[in-house]
Amino acid sequence: MPVSFERRDEIGIVTLSRPEARNAWGTDFNEGITRCFAAMEDDDTIRCAVLTGDEAGGAFSAGANLKDPRTHTMKSAAEFIKSIAKRRARPFEVLANFPKPIIGAVNGYAVGIGCIVTFCCDLLIASKRAEWRLPQVALGILPAYGGSARLARWVGKGHAMRLALGFPLTAEDAYRIGLTQWLVPHARLMDKTLEVARHVASLPPLAARLTKESLLAGLDIPNISDASLVDLYRFATLELTEDKAEGHKAWREKRKPAFRGR
Repeated sequence: MPVSFERRDEIGIVTLSRPEARNAWGTDFNEGITRCFAAMEDDDTIRCAVLTGDEAGGAFSAGANLKDPRTHTMKSAAEFIKSIAKRRARPFEVLANFPKPIIGAVNGYAVGIGCIVTFCCDLLIASKRAEWRLPQVALGILPAYGGSARLARWVGKGHAMRLALGFPLTAEDAYRIGLTQWLVPHARLMDKTLEVARHVASLPPLAARLTKESLLAGLDIPNISDASLVDLYRFATLELTEDKAEGHKAWREKRKPAFRGR
């Protein structure tokens, strides 16, 4: 399968797999990501998702398959216009709208479309072998699907412009500017990823969901007063949950809470 799924308790692991081509992108990746994340969204027992590349490919994803002459081509303006609605369902929107936390485990080169996909995760953990590249401008196109703007939300305009104009970003640089939140030796990547994922999965799932919603939606609200007001409704809703009562009771009783997502 070009996109595989593995379950580790309350964690769903989605792997991009085309090892013979360094996990190069294809339409089957679009379909596989959509399928896997839709299934995880409907499964209340999955509390955290991980997205990574097949280790056998030696990369997270080498991006578009440039050996295919049909890559980055369009037959006509009419064909493009008619395809816009379908493009809105591409994995970028699927990942960006996924309500549960997503951890990206970047195990090597993340290039082009494979680079942009990492910006749709919520937390990034990088192997020291990781490297981000956006080569589109040199090919006469640009990082599509809001690639540059998504990156600017992580690291600001200057760092985003640098990568968008073709300057590569090493794992150390990505950690220094805040793109990745953890940087580990390659051999420890999945161990660290699962450690972080288990922490996230241990949290009350409704609170984790609304925290993600609050942060991402708040970035689109033009002033902090309005963002704060909207958060009051989320806060009040969470005060009515069973998990809120359990979290407070467990703290008072000095025991581990048992959250049920209710």
